[in-house]
Amino acid sequence: MWPRIGGLRTLALGTPGQMRTNLNTLVLAGVKTATAALLTEYAEEGEELEHVGERLVLVDDADALAGVVEITGVEVVRFADVPWDFARAEGEGDRSIEEWRAGHAAFWARVGTPVTDDTEIACLRFRLVSAGDGGVATGDLST
Repeated sequence: MWPRIGGLRTLALGTPGQMRTNLNTLVLAGVKTATAALLTEYAEEGEELEHVGERLVLVDDADALAGVVEITGVEVVRFADVPWDFARAEGEGDRSIEEWRAGHAAFWARVGTPVTDDTEIACLRFRLVSAGDGGVATGDLST
């Protein structure tokens, strides 16, 4: 199971280090409003797919709260069918869907999970609810 903070599941983007820092910065700036995950990771971790309205704690490398996001959309599609509007919402600077696919395929291959056109991808859209640890001091992650 994935870690929880204040009863909420965590969202750890990318890999620890500069990649996670960059991705978190994009979320906190409102540029990144989507992320992609391999559907197989959910089964391996014994987790259910996120649902619209669910709030997640965005974490940094120390698994500390960096912000809270709320899921606004969930769709499972084949890797080859991820739409450009979703890829653009990831906010990572890709200039085309082909560039997005090449970058994501390379990332997943580096972390040991190569993808094919038929690999199922969880496409998650979200909105930033709060940044920083404002809710943690009071124990309230709902705002």
